[in-house]
Amino acid sequence: METLTEKINPNKALWEKGDFTRIAQTMRESGAALVATLGIRKGMHILDLGCGDGTTAIPEAKLGATVLGVDIARNLVAAGNKRVQEEGISNCIFKEGDATGLYDLNDDSFDMTVSIFGAMFAPRPFDVAKEMVRVTKPGGVIVMGNWIPGDPTLVAQILKISTAYTPPPPEGFVSPMLWGVETNVIERFRAAGIDPANISFGKSTYTFNADCTPSGFVDDFKNYYGPTMNAFDAAKKNGKSAQLQQELEALFARENKNINSGKTSISATFLLVKVKV
Repeated sequence: METLTEKINPNKALWEKGDFTRIAQTMRESGAALVATLGIRKGMHILDLGCGDGTTAIPEAKLGATVLGVDIARNLVAAGNKRVQEEGISNCIFKEGDATGLYDLNDDSFDMTVSIFGAMFAPRPFDVAKEMVRVTKPGGVIVMGNWIPGDPTLVAQILKISTAYTPPPPEGFVSPMLWGVETNVIERFRAAGIDPANISFGKSTYTFNADCTPSGFVDDFKNYYGPTMNAFDAAKKNGKSAQLQQELEALFARENKNINSGKTSISATFLLVKVKV
């Protein structure tokens, strides 16, 4: 039986909808490549926040860190724990939790907190920044990967197109895409006690590699990615499903750089944030 909290938490419902692991499978190579640049050493304690099924958490563990993956979606936590069990990884565990209130995690617990396209989607961004700073040890580092509003590459455009078909958000809603704006990141971490001089930015790319055509990859987003699923639900009510499908297929075909028939490779630009605590 659902609790009242579960019924009124739209963020939890969004990420438990569908099966994001189907999308995450196309992100594995880029996840491991990003982790390899973070200076992770054996024995480090890492929090991977908004971890999904372990796209970055598992590579972190393979470098010798002790990793706790936290995600709001029960199905993704279960999928992550299944992956580590199948791979025989003993230094990584996944548990359910909310980035806006990591109540069961102690202050100063982690050498590094990593959140790649995860915590950015949580509501109350100032609470998210405060919690990430709180659980990270002094001298530690926070790493975020955030999609950039208005960016012409894949994910920002998927979310932009999807938003055009969905009802207006409730009053007080803060777009997750604002985590991709440097001034907002500085403001949020400054409120959590971080000197702006300790915040650095760069741009990087994630490449989605799918063993299907671009139109087949659109179907994966349509059937398994919460935001796109919601957009299609709304479009269907308005008789615009075909129009949404056409827009997304044109986007995916345009962005595909794989010359092999039946395969798709699409890069997406994101803001890489590093915060010294």
